[in-house]
Amino acid sequence: MDRLTNTVRPYSWGSRTAIPTLLGTPPSGEPQAELWMGAHPGAPSTLDRGDGPRPLDAVIAADPEHELGAAAVARFGPALPFLLKLLAAGEPLSLQVHPNLDQARAGFADEEARGIPLDAPQRTYKDANHKPELICALDDFTGLCGFRAPAGTALLLDSLGVPALAPLADILRSKPEPEALREALTTILTEAPESIAATVLATTEALERAAERAAADPEGLGLPAELATALGSYAAVGRIFPGDPGVIAALLLNFVRLQPGEALYLGAGVPHAYLSGLGVEILANSDNVVRCGLTPKHVDVPELLRIVDFRSAEPGVLHPVPVPGSDGEELYPTPIDEFRLSRYTLDGTAAVGRRIPGTAPQILLCTEGTAVLTAADASPVTLRRGESAYVSADTDDLRVTAADGAPGTVFRATVSL
Repeated sequence: MDRLTNTVRPYSWGSRTAIPTLLGTPPSGEPQAELWMGAHPGAPSTLDRGDGPRPLDAVIAADPEHELGAAAVARFGPALPFLLKLLAAGEPLSLQVHPNLDQARAGFADEEARGIPLDAPQRTYKDANHKPELICALDDFTGLCGFRAPAGTALLLDSLGVPALAPLADILRSKPEPEALREALTTILTEAPESIAATVLATTEALERAAERAAADPEGLGLPAELATALGSYAAVGRIFPGDPGVIAALLLNFVRLQPGEALYLGAGVPHAYLSGLGVEILANSDNVVRCGLTPKHVDVPELLRIVDFRSAEPGVLHPVPVPGSDGEELYPTPIDEFRLSRYTLDGTAAVGRRIPGTAPQILLCTEGTAVLTAADASPVTLRRGESAYVSADTDDLRVTAADGAPGTVFRATVSL
């Protein structure tokens, strides 16, 4: 077991207070968007086994089978296949999608063959891996996830009374779903900059007026509750990103609010954006993001339209489910193997702690209270809020206990074998 030292990523959309509050440290005054825990080469965690700090990716590379286990190496290769994060959104992240594995491999190979540097602003694929992800809320967390059914979005656009939105509403009402969604998004992203800027301004002002009316009379606009609730959030996006076509594209997506402990899984091709809140995020070890808007960065419209899944779907909010035969483990089920996120809620009554299975690499993150990790032939590791530990695959008799009998919560990140 190794305590991890982790890197904070200061992206501009990050909250200035959420991560410092969790860690119990003073705010720096700068955005603190993500705390990375893992072996991604962009910001690997470090650990110290008595010979000084070493990056986790280098530790694993030196002896993959010992660190990851033979089964994980055979299944995923000699690298940690997941990345765990604390994500703190003070402003919306870019509207984005992620490629599937075949798309990522093809896109990466194409850009390599064309000689586009990895750090070039117009580069889309940073690696050859897919990037499914799961976000679990630690507080009130809001986001956009997947396309709303076209008829519902047409109703929303009609209610705003913005003439420039009428053609989009007509498209959404008159064509089969995949065609309607594709044509609507294409129209938004290819409109002339000065024209879309005027539409964004008019739409933002209309959203603000509609949000005020909905607050006074939730049923007065004739919108479903989900849409009436979302108006203020859509208006805020418009204020933050004036002139950005992503503001209009965001109206095509479902608004979702997560309560603490609830989660969302986001697979390939699903357009999404996190808007606000603090959460635990786990994802495949990739940095491939195909942007759609709400960003000054490069938007590759042809590639975006190639990989987006143009089907509507309700956001599938996940709740943790007990793992049969486990010692209190609750799992967030997902359809992939590169990562597996679960949690242990500690009530402080178990004198010997809850047993955590071994045989695979894992990272344990404490988000509430203080947890003590113990294992055979290892010194105990105490984790306070926001602290994490790496556990190699050959660790025996791993247990977690609440310190001082106080309640606690520990998230477990590992793989499915």
